[in-house]
Amino acid sequence: MLYNIIMYAIQIGIAIYSLFNQKVKQMWKGERASFDVLREKVDPNAKYVWFHAASLGEFEQGRPLIEQIRKQYPEYKVLLTFFSPSGYEVRKNYDGADIVTYLPIDTVTNAQRFLRIVRPVMAFFIKYEFWYNYLHILRHRGVPVYSVSSIFRPNQIFFQWYGKQYTAVLRCFTRFYVQNDESKALLGRIGIDAVEVVGDTRFDRVLQIQQASKKLPLVESFVGLKADRPVFVAGSSWLPDEEIFLQYFNTHKAWKLIIAPHVIGENHLSQIIDRIKDKKVVRYTQTTEDEAAEADVLIIDCFGLLSSIYHYGDVAYVGGGFGVGIHNVLEAAVWGMPVLFGPNNKQFVEAQGLKAARGGYEVSDYASFEHTFETLTTNADTLKQSGEAAHTYVQSLAGATEKILSTIEL
Repeated sequence: MLYNIIMYAIQIGIAIYSLFNQKVKQMWKGERASFDVLREKVDPNAKYVWFHAASLGEFEQGRPLIEQIRKQYPEYKVLLTFFSPSGYEVRKNYDGADIVTYLPIDTVTNAQRFLRIVRPVMAFFIKYEFWYNYLHILRHRGVPVYSVSSIFRPNQIFFQWYGKQYTAVLRCFTRFYVQNDESKALLGRIGIDAVEVVGDTRFDRVLQIQQASKKLPLVESFVGLKADRPVFVAGSSWLPDEEIFLQYFNTHKAWKLIIAPHVIGENHLSQIIDRIKDKKVVRYTQTTEDEAAEADVLIIDCFGLLSSIYHYGDVAYVGGGFGVGIHNVLEAAVWGMPVLFGPNNKQFVEAQGLKAARGGYEVSDYASFEHTFETLTTNADTLKQSGEAAHTYVQSLAGATEKILSTIEL
């Protein structure tokens, strides 16, 4: 079968490329070590629920479901697998799972070995995970398999004339829990009816994050009395994003800025600082509360704080929209403030929803940023209404986790 030839070719390619790329090397080593990890840690007498997430974003979507199952059904153990190092390396010590490891590439041999060791009683694949061999073996063994927060579009291979053979992988799922009606309709066109529209579990996750947010004394010192100087928070920003909003704030002194760039490397941090004019700039890891209180710009030069930092903003900007796509706008919107982002947002349902609710706004260049920002901020009622709309949008779409669990028998 062509798919299996491709998988073996990918496995060889990863092995070769790992000689030249550190991230790929991590993945290759992790995949090879996964069978040893499983043999060492799997309890043959336990019942495992298996969750697979490609990377960190998919893990965050699955996390509310993992934690709710742990809470409601403590008699089960949880196996969590990742494909990407950006997921595994960040969450390899996640205490919500009993075992965390890489998922070996989807060859017949790997899938057979993996499932022979684990023998899960149930499996959840998050969003875009459609591994042909793993899924067919699970189906053959009668293991219930669920697709969570999945979303389908007409241009995907499943709905093309040349992709009919690959649609067999979709028939391995017991049920799909999709994000929208379009996905359900597309699956129905190819004869798949075990589909329920529940929305996106990320809405549940951001509400969890909000409830568990940390107080950050240094940021509180920087913010001070927000009534005196409002705060603009730029999260997961890239250079094209920064060039636009920094051009504006270099000439507008009323606002304080918190910038949490996506890439935290010295070169990028230097690029940001070099673009800031006539302002006192401090870095989170290199300043004190007293210094932060006197600063105009606070740069977050470490990971893990952004979701809590949004709490301190009046307006948020989420980066990535001038590149491969915007990052998580919900983490900002849940705090009840308008969210700005770049033009590459059309494939992001939550961004489209925020725009429709008038809690999110697309900017395409400096002129549109200036116009949008000033329209929002020159009138206190407009700013408040937009923030409330963003928060209401998030709250209105929560509950996917509960809907999924109500239809699954454990």
